[in-house]
Amino acid sequence: MNHDALQWKPSRFNAHSETDDGGLMLYNSYTGAIAACSPAERNQVLEWLTPAAPVPEPAPPLYESLIEQGFLVPGDTDEMRRALFLHHSMHAQDAMHLVLLVTEACNFRCTYCYESFPRATMREEVIRGLEAYMAERARTLRQLTISWHGGEPLLVPHVIERLSRSFMAACEASGARYGAEMSTNGYYLTRDRFEQMLDLHVERFMVTLDGEGETHNARRGLNGGGDTYQTIVNNLMSLKKVDRPFEINLRVNFDNSNLEEVSRFIPVLRDLFGDDPRFQVYFRPVGCMGGENDLNLPVCDERTKDRSIWAFNEQAIAEGLTVSSFISDILLPTGAVCYAAKPNSLIVGSDGMLYKCSVALEQDNNRLGRIYEDGTLDLDYDKLALWTTSGEETDEKCQACFFRPACQGNHCPLYRMRTGNRPCSYEKRQIKKTLRTIWLQAQREAMASASEA
Repeated sequence: MNHDALQWKPSRFNAHSETDDGGLMLYNSYTGAIAACSPAERNQVLEWLTPAAPVPEPAPPLYESLIEQGFLVPGDTDEMRRALFLHHSMHAQDAMHLVLLVTEACNFRCTYCYESFPRATMREEVIRGLEAYMAERARTLRQLTISWHGGEPLLVPHVIERLSRSFMAACEASGARYGAEMSTNGYYLTRDRFEQMLDLHVERFMVTLDGEGETHNARRGLNGGGDTYQTIVNNLMSLKKVDRPFEINLRVNFDNSNLEEVSRFIPVLRDLFGDDPRFQVYFRPVGCMGGENDLNLPVCDERTKDRSIWAFNEQAIAEGLTVSSFISDILLPTGAVCYAAKPNSLIVGSDGMLYKCSVALEQDNNRLGRIYEDGTLDLDYDKLALWTTSGEETDEKCQACFFRPACQGNHCPLYRMRTGNRPCSYEKRQIKKTLRTIWLQAQREAMASASEA
């Protein structure tokens, strides 16, 4: 690379954290680059990343690497314009994400659930409408991603199969890539059902376990009463025998009532799943989302949430578990933008109603229109704009933030609407702990590889 007459400056989108061994973790939210520097390299790298630092001649490979990964940018680069361009790129019409509520019924009654289960299986005219819409829309797509949600989506596997095969055929005809994911309580996720879902390109799952036995059952019991923990664990254990790539995120929800139980549960998860990195753990706090149980929820305060997430992650890694790829995905450019804020993302209810946010289905400004049987969409673009333009466009602090390319001020547009405050992700608020978690995971994986060799 020729650096003649070029002055380099540190990117405004950099963050860094010291590692336990005295090295350095670097992160850039515009490129998504994450890099580790050894203790011997640390001081030199920090010097190069100070404003107006002289360019070494000739530039050593480490300096070249900082340039290639975007930690150093040309001195005349307008990074604010770069961020704005990245924001506009989200409006591209060649990628689409649909969240499909194939049923709004559920066989569980979780104590902290915000849903009211008003409708059951997706209507026939809505299914036909989705088939017709995608047959046409796929012609202009490069990528289609489907999220299967409910209620509990595996109450209606026949609907998932029918729509999947239709979408797969439409994408194949136009050369678009197709992928899918699913949030399920895991009660019906038998090995046979799981392999059927893999055949339908559903390769990423979210399954929740809130503690062992009684703790989980008290929080996530069957509708009408009944335990669920052992059925879910038995199902998940049977999936370890499936010799195909997949990712199962084991979500553990916590509040003040089960904080200690989560710590005790981590070694149990290790014993069950620590030998299979396809099973990954994901710790998240319970929040008040507008459900009828909100007043009774023992939610943690913000400091407890921030502290607990990273303490649980570090404990899980130390025990030999893999932490969820959601954490590193959020650090990617636009990775922390909520789907509700993305113009090319829509939720389709089982009755054909179109929404932006799954947590506020009854909120008027979240009801954008509907899909008709012939595949046409009736959309209120003023409401759509409310969800997609409430972030960095209106918030100067978001515009100036190091995390702007990843989150664009829109980690949760609903939170901003309801509180007037900017919604920062846990990963951004605790970026040093986030980078430390990624470093610890990488160290553990390196040790595991070395022992296998």
